[in-house]
Amino acid sequence: MQTVSGIVNRRALVAKCEQAALALLHENLAPGGMRAAAPGALARSRSYDCVFGRDASICALAMLASGDAKLIRGARASLESLAAHQAPNGQLPKFVDLGKNEADFWYVGCIDSTLWWLIALDALACTGRARASVRRLAPQARRAVAWLQAQEHPVIRLLSQNEASDWADIMPRSGFVLYTNALWYRVKRLYGLEGAAATRRHFNQLFHPGAHDVPAFRRIGLLTDYVIRRQQHRALYLSYVNLASWGDEGDVFGNLLAVLFGLADKARSRTVLRALLRAKVHLPWPVRAVCEPIARRDPRWRPYMDRHRQNLAHQYHNGGVWTMIGGFWVAALAANGLRAQAARDLERLAEANARGGWAFMEWFHGRSGVARGMPRQSWNAAGFLLAKQALTKKGSEPFSSDVRT
Repeated sequence: MQTVSGIVNRRALVAKCEQAALALLHENLAPGGMRAAAPGALARSRSYDCVFGRDASICALAMLASGDAKLIRGARASLESLAAHQAPNGQLPKFVDLGKNEADFWYVGCIDSTLWWLIALDALACTGRARASVRRLAPQARRAVAWLQAQEHPVIRLLSQNEASDWADIMPRSGFVLYTNALWYRVKRLYGLEGAAATRRHFNQLFHPGAHDVPAFRRIGLLTDYVIRRQQHRALYLSYVNLASWGDEGDVFGNLLAVLFGLADKARSRTVLRALLRAKVHLPWPVRAVCEPIARRDPRWRPYMDRHRQNLAHQYHNGGVWTMIGGFWVAALAANGLRAQAARDLERLAEANARGGWAFMEWFHGRSGVARGMPRQSWNAAGFLLAKQALTKKGSEPFSSDVRT
């Protein structure tokens, strides 16, 4: 039985984490926007003191909902800095080095920076406090949308991408990627782009084959034919589908975005969340990036996954724990009526972030729970704030399924 003092202590921990998260965002805010991590020699050596497209945009969602005027201005500065370094073709950079005034676009591209930037820009527009900035950024938004549309299959209406060109940039996902296309559907809904219904239909046909209507387009039928007889995690969406290749490791972030952004209906959402709970992705901390790591002997293993021995099984993107994704986990649980589980995991997120004296560590080993990577990560602070907002408000605005623009 829970004691009153235990309940008070957990609430105090959550409140302390909220204060520490806001303080970290203030600490990591530069004049040109939100750094990925606290400045210092270690961060500089890894470019973590730069404004990353995806990191800063996810941070912007929490900052804009915080009610903190300085953080709201910082969110706007992040989006403006990224827009200032937009490529002529419309792509937003992986990161901007404010000191050098240079942009980096990764090895084979970085598709999700553009998607997250558009989602954050919509959130900025909805604050009503930055109309002039939103108007100034409208041409960049149009170029960003046009660039994404150029990556879209003209019939399947899903984005295709190179390998290792999204947030999981040392994972072998390519072709049609779950995570990326969940974001694409979100952008289509927010910006009123054509083909959203086809994107949703083909998303479900391709990433969850056999559970939906038979694809009318024979190319989708052929792609899924390779998968159906050998798929293992049938309750979850596939992480990617390419020609005779697919991801069945259980991409937690991609599945959560499918739930949060309305690609999964209510029944499918509950099925996905129950499957993730059975896989215990919330242990040792919320949450692991994949259900089952890719082993060296797996045909999907790539030499770059062994670089610096970083992406071995249960590490980094390959089954490590990311508390930033944990924030989306809590939000998805709360949105689907699993509020008691969401509340427990919010407390455990606070406990993980508190390790090392509120270090907000980049990631944790997926089995031992030992902290790894860069400390003082901005998007871990943002993920916690988004989770807290999802539990304490009537629906979380950043994850609302309503079209707002």
